[in-house]
Amino acid sequence: MFRLLALDVDGTLTDGGVFIDGAGHEFKRFHVRDGLGIAMFKGSGGTVALISARQSDATLARAKELGMKVVMNGKGEKLPALQELCRELGVSQSETAYVGDDLNDCACIRWAGFGAAVADAVSAAKEAADWITQSGGGFGAVREVTDELLRRNAAELQNEMLPHA
Repeated sequence: MFRLLALDVDGTLTDGGVFIDGAGHEFKRFHVRDGLGIAMFKGSGGTVALISARQSDATLARAKELGMKVVMNGKGEKLPALQELCRELGVSQSETAYVGDDLNDCACIRWAGFGAAVADAVSAAKEAADWITQSGGGFGAVREVTDELLRRNAAELQNEMLPHA
């Protein structure tokens, strides 16, 4: 049963583009289907965490909008952050899913019980992944993952309810 979904942000939850105006304000584009998928995963009892190498107020704003309490900005080394989060939450490696798109995500993708890469991820991330989305980052890829995790969780629950001989 997947209890934690950890997501890279730039290139996974977004298309990787970062817009900065003349005053230094950052803007990012997020997909509403990803937001609904996050809400559904949380609604099923799961926790969603964002782990990003960059500091970003736009990421914080999106997380707040979606009611996500775990946001780790500025994490150059993502795997130790993910492992510490799992310890804090009491979530095992097998109960953890991670989605990413680039070289700094590969260790987390490999470590997680379900490691996914978005369709437009770098080759190394795809090679590390158990599953690759059909959509690119920022274009519904996270929704594909949440739908798959919810499907797997439902199947596991159904299997647990069956009588065993």
